[in-house]
Amino acid sequence: MKIISVVVPVYNEEDNIEHFYKSIVEVFDKLDYEFELDFVDDGSKDRSREILRELEKNDSRVQSIFLAKNSGHQLALTCGLDHADGDAVIMMDGDMQHPPELIPTLIAKWEEGYEVVHTIRKNTEGVSAFKKLTSAYYYKILNTLSTVHIQEGGADFRLMDQKVVKAFRRYREHARFIRGMIGSMGFKQTYIEFVAPKRFAGVSKFSPRKMLHLAVDGVMAFSTLPLRMGLYIGVCCGFLSFLLFLHVLVSKYVFNDAVAGWATITACILFFGGVQLTVLGIMGEYISRIYEEVKNRPLYLIGRGRPKDEPENN
Repeated sequence: MKIISVVVPVYNEEDNIEHFYKSIVEVFDKLDYEFELDFVDDGSKDRSREILRELEKNDSRVQSIFLAKNSGHQLALTCGLDHADGDAVIMMDGDMQHPPELIPTLIAKWEEGYEVVHTIRKNTEGVSAFKKLTSAYYYKILNTLSTVHIQEGGADFRLMDQKVVKAFRRYREHARFIRGMIGSMGFKQTYIEFVAPKRFAGVSKFSPRKMLHLAVDGVMAFSTLPLRMGLYIGVCCGFLSFLLFLHVLVSKYVFNDAVAGWATITACILFFGGVQLTVLGIMGEYISRIYEEVKNRPLYLIGRGRPKDEPENN
């Protein structure tokens, strides 16, 4: 019987874990597949780890990895994928916004021959209009800048064949935007749509700062266009400054109408100074990522590995 691994990152989800576990068991009880449920606790401060230990004792299909510190959602997912052993791997969040009822559809698409089955959020219950608007425009900007198309509304809720998971394990960059990384890998991929319900309990741990950080990682990881934009802006500004220089010469020597004034000089200094700082900032973002990569530090540290594994760091 084929085994499906379900990888679930957890961060302060004490009110959701048991309900999520029961929902997964209920779904797989109706399927002709074995499953293993791999939780990755990302440094929770509440009772999440205690609950996971209890689930492990009562059900051998539940396996948990406890990270030594909070490493972030994308790295917690990476850790789970590094340790998932199933014939196919489903990655999803444990707050019930990724409906377990969709798992049979994911598996059915996999059995049709698709090696990656993505999900696309058509809507999310309870989400503000501002967040929907910014998300939609973010994907439009990202796809304009990037050479890799990333589906609008894409979620980190997908099924991957084990051979895709093994290929993904070779990608070890620190600034990770997983939905873009997997989309760029190739293989036979398809999409299914769903409406994300409200969280079962608690509040989202994805703060605006974390969302902004992930958004910047998505742009920087798949596009060098911002660097080229710096070059284009520099060329345009150089051309404008040349025209301004010609204007000064004509005013001085043709019309004899040049008026010395600090306002024009100040405006020019501020404008070109701002352009230079903008370009330097863009370059700094890329250089900081190079700096993080050349240190070659582990992506995450494991405080306690799965009971069937020896603890390891990656």
